[in-house]
Amino acid sequence: MRVKVDRDLCCSYRACEQQCPQLFKHDSDGIVFVENEQVPIGLEGAAAAAASACPQGAIRVIDEQR
Repeated sequence: MRVKVDRDLCCSYRACEQQCPQLFKHDSDGIVFVENEQVPIGLEGAAAAAASACPQGAIRVIDEQR
C-alpha cells in the first residue's frame, strides 16, 4: 500500500497528521508531505483513516494488492 498526496489541494487542516503522524508531515507552510509513499506495515488503517479525514481529498491510498 502506498499514499499519494496532492500538495496543491492541501489547505493545512492537519487532519491527516492527527490520524497518522508517523506518515504525514507538514512543511513550514503547513502543506502536507510524506517522506516515503510506502505505508509501513501496521499503519495501513491509519493511512486510510487519514485519507478519509482530509476535507480537501488531497490524499489517495493505493492498494497495490488489488
